[in-house]
Amino acid sequence: MLSLLDLAHLLSSHARVAVTVAVTTKNRPLLDSLLSRSPAVVPLVLPFPDYPALPPGLENSKDLHPAFFRSLIHALAGLRDPLLRWARSTPQPPTAIISDLFLGWTTDLAAELGVPRLTFSPSGALAVAVSNVLWRRMPQRSNVDDPDCPISFPEISSSPVFPWRHLSMLYRTYKQGEPISEFIKEGFLSNNASWGFVFNTFADLEMVYLDHLRKDLGTPRVWAVGPLAPPDGPAERGGASSAVACEMMEWLDRCPDDSVVLVCFGSQHVMAPPQAKALAAGLERSGARFVWCARGGTAVPVGFEERVAGRGLVVREWAPQVAILGHRAVAAFLTHCGWNSVLEAVAAGVAMLTWPMGADQFMNAKVVVEEAGVGVALCEGADAVPDPDEVARVVAESLGLSGKESRDRAKEQSQKALAAVKGVGSSRRDLDEMVAELSKLAVN
Repeated sequence: MLSLLDLAHLLSSHARVAVTVAVTTKNRPLLDSLLSRSPAVVPLVLPFPDYPALPPGLENSKDLHPAFFRSLIHALAGLRDPLLRWARSTPQPPTAIISDLFLGWTTDLAAELGVPRLTFSPSGALAVAVSNVLWRRMPQRSNVDDPDCPISFPEISSSPVFPWRHLSMLYRTYKQGEPISEFIKEGFLSNNASWGFVFNTFADLEMVYLDHLRKDLGTPRVWAVGPLAPPDGPAERGGASSAVACEMMEWLDRCPDDSVVLVCFGSQHVMAPPQAKALAAGLERSGARFVWCARGGTAVPVGFEERVAGRGLVVREWAPQVAILGHRAVAAFLTHCGWNSVLEAVAAGVAMLTWPMGADQFMNAKVVVEEAGVGVALCEGADAVPDPDEVARVVAESLGLSGKESRDRAKEQSQKALAAVKGVGSSRRDLDEMVAELSKLAVN
């Protein structure tokens, strides 16, 4: 959601674009930061659809079990009729719909309103290229009992191969004829019929996959407008500022340049106790300075914080990740490789230590390690328990001489990322071209 709101902010900065953001009731507070920066943006608050399969309050829960995630995607289609009624009654009806790739049903909604739909991807171009092949060709394992059975993608540039377990949970849990499975499949296939496609990425990072998608989707209207996260954006983006966050930034101020590793696994994953124990032991043995953003419920070992006092911080509240990554003291980032996190690290010029766990994260890690060369692999899998000595080695090396090549490449990639969104940079050009195309539609 954050990257889509960042896109809304960018669009609203154009005099020719009026932006209305549809949001459900409990997620309305997430718009506060956007509305403070973009007073011209209008919120459209809709009640969450009745859907008995979802427990109350799950609409904005961060504890989303895969089965509930499937149901959530299905439930959101209940917004179709309220959106249709609003669009037909508002004095200024929409001239286009931009919605993310989990809302494929909005393609039909746009067609009924006679306006174009643009699919927004919060994932990178490689992940979407893989997803398109999956739902179109429906490849299966040659050995149904082997989670490592390789699935090849010769249709895609570089012909990547991924083990079955690296593929999207939504695809791996598909059951032919089962209503929610078929709804999800139809939604992803409907995305391919969109009028245009908007990616939170930039040409220098994923040009080969963007070019592939233009050919695969049969349209030049594939726009890369990232990185979308503003490096100088509000500190409360994604959460409320706290005293702990302020103290953490003050602690970083006292650290030497390029001396700290940030450890954060996003908003979805709670580490199992054996994982937290192994990670803590590795961080302790590494001798490195670090900030560990340990999501609530993470079983940080008793006594760990006292033993690393002075060189390590454990933060249990929300932390401003963009601001932390942009701090001069931070040189490396141990991450789950969510695409927002990847782009935030790239923009900040911070090397990554990858631990992909699910969704698109394995594809993202491939871009980081094998293609951009701005990171090294540390671990993989949501249930994996790393060797503490390996964690210690990789973390220590990320700050030392052997990690200099990745750090240097990260800084070079940062310059390209920042150049892309400024002046005549590729992402700025794509954004302006998209606005120009939308403006033509409004005139017609």
